[in-house]
Formats: sequence, C-alpha cells, structure tokens
Amino acid sequence: MDGITSKKLLKEAFVSNLNGTSLGEVALGSFVAPLCVLNRGLFLILYYLSKGALPLSWKCHFLLDFIFLILPLILLSTVFSPILHLIITSIVVIDIGLLYQIWQKKKQPATLLDAWKRFVQSKVESDLVPFITVFRVEVNVKTALCILAVDFSVFPRRYAKTETYGTGVMDIGVGAYILANAIVCPEARRKENKGSHFSHVVRQLWSVWPLVLLGMARLISVKMSGYQEHVTEYGVHWNFFFTLAIVRVIASLLLAVFPVNASWLIAVLICGIYQVALETTGLKKFIIHSDDRTGSFLAANREGIFSVFGYVAIYMAGVQTGLYLMENRPLIKEWFKVIRNFIVASLVIYVVLYPCQIYIEPVSRRMANLPYCIWIIAECLFFIAWLSAVDIILLFAKSLTNSYVIPTSWHHQDDEMKKIHLRKEMEGLCLIQSVNRNQLVFFMFANLMTGLTNVIVDTVSSSDLFSLCVLIMYMFVNSALIFLLHRKEITFKFW
Repeated sequence: MDGITSKKLLKEAFVSNLNGTSLGEVALGSFVAPLCVLNRGLFLILYYLSKGALPLSWKCHFLLDFIFLILPLILLSTVFSPILHLIITSIVVIDIGLLYQIWQKKKQPATLLDAWKRFVQSKVESDLVPFITVFRVEVNVKTALCILAVDFSVFPRRYAKTETYGTGVMDIGVGAYILANAIVCPEARRKENKGSHFSHVVRQLWSVWPLVLLGMARLISVKMSGYQEHVTEYGVHWNFFFTLAIVRVIASLLLAVFPVNASWLIAVLICGIYQVALETTGLKKFIIHSDDRTGSFLAANREGIFSVFGYVAIYMAGVQTGLYLMENRPLIKEWFKVIRNFIVASLVIYVVLYPCQIYIEPVSRRMANLPYCIWIIAECLFFIAWLSAVDIILLFAKSLTNSYVIPTSWHHQDDEMKKIHLRKEMEGLCLIQSVNRNQLVFFMFANLMTGLTNVIVDTVSSSDLFSLCVLIMYMFVNSALIFLLHRKEITFKFW
C-alpha cells in the first residue's frame, strides 16, 4: 500500500464511525451566530454615537465583520468548544453592557418602560425580513467552515457527521441548507407563475443545471484526485449537489400539483410514509446494513437516493415556514407573536422528537428518517427565532438613538431619505450581504479551497495552533473573495 492510499484511508477513518453529541449542545450552539450579529450591531451603534464617522473604509468594515461574525464561529467550533456555555454567557453579559451604554446615550428623555411601549406600537418596514437573509448566510458560512474544520483534530469529533445514528453539529448542514433555500423559493414568496404549471416545472428543471454540473465536477475531481471519501455519507457517486438538484425538482412538481398552503401536510405525509417503509420493508436493512455496492447504481448510492425523501419533506416544511414569515406585518408588536410562535413551535417539536427517538428510532442523517426531519425543523425554527429576536433588539437600540447604521437589519418606516442613502452605503460594506449576493459561489469556492488545503496540508497530524491558523486563513480568503465581488457589484446568476 503506497503512502497516498494509506493517507487517504487514514483521513476517511478520521471522519467515520462517529456518534455525535447531545441535542442540548447543538441547540446551545444556535445562540452563537445571533449573539455575533447582535455584538456587531451594538458596536456599530456605539461607534456611530461616539464618533459620528460611518461608514469607514471598506477594508475596516470587512475586518470588523470578519472579527465579529466569522472569527467567533471558528474559535467556538474548535479550541473554545469545551467552554461553549461560558463563552455564550460572557457574550450575553457584554451585550447587556453595550445596551446599557446605548441607553445612557439615548436621544429621547424617556423611561425605559415608556420607550418600550412606544417602540412596540411603532411600524417597521414590511417589504423585507432581514433575519431570513442572516439565517441563510449563517447556514452557508457555518457549512463552509465545517467542511474543512472536520479534517483537523482541533475540530471536536462529536461535532462531525455521525455514521448511522446520532446528532452531530455537521448533521444539520444539508438539512438546514435545504430548508434555508425553501424559505425563499418563489412559492414561499407568493410569486405568480407565468404560464402553466408545466412550464413552471420546466423552468425549475432548467434552473438546477448549475447544481448538476457542480455535482459532476465534484464527482470527477474526487475520483481523479484520490480525495478521501466517506462512502456511507451519500454513496459512491452521489454528493450534496445532486441532492439539492433532485430535491428542488421534486418539490417543484409537488407544488405544481398541490396547494402551497398545504406544504406542511405534504411534509408530514412524506415523512410518515417514508418511515413506515423503513420499518415495514427491508429498506432500512438495505440502506445501513448491506455491504454490497456493486450490484447497481441504486446499491452504490442508496444513502443519497433514499435520503431524498426526507430532504423533500424538509423542503416542504421550509416552504410553509417561508409562507408564514413573508406575511405582511407592518407593526413591530406583530413580530413579537412570530418570535413567540417560533420558540413555542420549536420546543413542541423537540418534545415530539423525544418519544420518536425512543419508540421509533434515533435521528439518522444517513437515512434522513422521520426523527431527523423533526430535529432539523425544530433546530431551524429555534435558530430563526433567536435571529429575529436579535433583529428586534437592534431595532429598539436604533429607535433610542436615531441610528441607522446597521446593515442587514430592520428599520422604521419613517426613515428619512438621507438616512436611507446611508443604509444603502452600509449594505455595500456588509459581509452578510456579500455572501447573500453570491451564496452558491461562496459555497463552491469553499469546496475548492477545502480540496486544495487537504492536498497541501496533512490535516490529521496538524497541531491545534497550526490548524486554527489554517482555518482562519481559509475563512478569511473565502470571505475576502466574496466581499470583493460584492464591492464590484458582481452577481453570478446561472439561470
């Protein structure tokens, strides 16, 4: 056995046969990104109140966003993961202190109760929902970080994808990515389809060609380069891009036949029927216990093919979520109900997950079974709820200080034109908006950089300090590229 082959097998073993972590630790990690966004927003408000000198240069804004939004994710996913709860508590305390400083500098001489009552009754822009953008970008960024970090020993093994059953942090990736895309699909945004349902489905078939092309490119490059493969993840030939393409096409067919408002019911039916098939036929044994991958294309790629059922169900649940979030709500108090409903819904779904794991089977990303779908939906709703809560807090802070300098956040409807100009200028200097403009390009470049890094670096044997430096540089380069594209107003639209 030559050195290249043994190195490949070592890396494959490094990410195989893992059991994940607890549901609680994964849920706790959901607070990190919202707190980072809150930190960035409060800092910008305080800086503006103190210096009155925003925007700064594009280099300063890029570095600020990288330090506030990206660097904490890297550190808390690696060296600081053992003290995650302590770091989160510390950030909360810091945010409370920042809010107090903002209150001290408020422009309106009012009590906290009076200011809050006036704020709750005020109106908010109703033509956009900024935290949806933040949710989609954070899912993309976290996925891009993990696909390389998992190859280093500094990344906790309990965060990596599980082999058959379990809840690792990376197990959320594909499910959350699919739900994030579903939230903003044309059906969720209530876009009217021009022409027949059939022509709409044809357009959707055409729209997935970049994903198919990327899937083929990844397949060919992996086979030709001898890059390590975790076969039980998707199969011999299947990969993440093929799953995204197939799910979008099947979902479009379903939405062309059934009412969009019934998306939640379709999701439940697909999950239920698929789980019944797993339990009452030989399907489960075929997926997770069979060692034969030579009989047919289906046998070689059974995980990727059959998990599509679960991911379609997640997509349909995402469409229903998008429909709810896109409703017109001009009053801030109406969004408090949304936050409450999302928190309650996520907790209820988590409660439902408990008996499912006991009496049916544990969560399995490999099969995308019923418990997995329930877990992904609960976790995503929980994450969205706290992102929306952060948006409300930032809007309140802005209302106290007449500050309009936070990009990718809500604003009051009565903003003056000169303030709208400042907001647009700040949006052009925002890393979140940069990733949002070219999400597929960001993810594609992250995949290329991951492959290149694995060729250059012996990831398994790297020290923690060196690994951390590589991950910071990797995310810095990815972020810088996408930020420069945004500054040049370059958007790659393949369909």
